[in-house]
Parts: sequence; structure tokens; C-alpha cells
Amino acid sequence: MTSEPSEPSALVTVVHTDQVDAEEVAPGIVRRRLPRTDHARGWLIDFGPGSQWPEVDVHESEERYFVLAGEVIEGEERHGPGTYVVFAPGSRHRPRTEHGARMLGITVL
Repeated sequence: MTSEPSEPSALVTVVHTDQVDAEEVAPGIVRRRLPRTDHARGWLIDFGPGSQWPEVDVHESEERYFVLAGEVIEGEERHGPGTYVVFAPGSRHRPRTEHGARMLGITVL
């Protein structure tokens, strides 16, 4: 069995999300800023029950997220686990949750 060559370590960053510092964005909302490159930045956000993003989020560039757990509410739409949401540049939203949620996101720079 042959193995594929791995990328040089300078081109790959690996972290365990539990080891990334958590910051409170608003009451009930915690964000972990994941490693970034010149092309994109990643983040993991945990929403506590009944929480809402503190302001309308306006996108200068593309943003996308994947719902890992719980339910994220965007206006009248409800996004459960396994849902992948993409926001085009110029879009805006203000996510909230009733029972809690975890999302993994990427902002394209």
C-alpha cells in the first residue's frame, strides 16, 4: 500500500476547535475564530437558547455556514443540522435561535 505525499507543513494548519480561544460576542453567543489565510477566514459559533446576533450582519464578501447542531432561524426560514447556507456579497441577515445552535462558517475574503 502506498501513501500519498503530504503537503509541506507551512501550507497546512490544523487545530482542534476546543483549543481555540472562545470569545463572547453577545449574551449567549460564543465565537471561536479559526485559522485564516489571505483567501478566507473560518469561525465556529455557539448560540445559547433564545439568543440573537447583536446586529444586522452585512456582507461585503461571500459568507457561508453549515449548521452542525440545533436550529438557526433567518427571518422566517429555519435551518437545522446539515443545512448549508451561502450569503452573496451585499446580503444581510441577523441569525437567532430558540433552542440553541452550533454553526461552522467561512467568510471568503
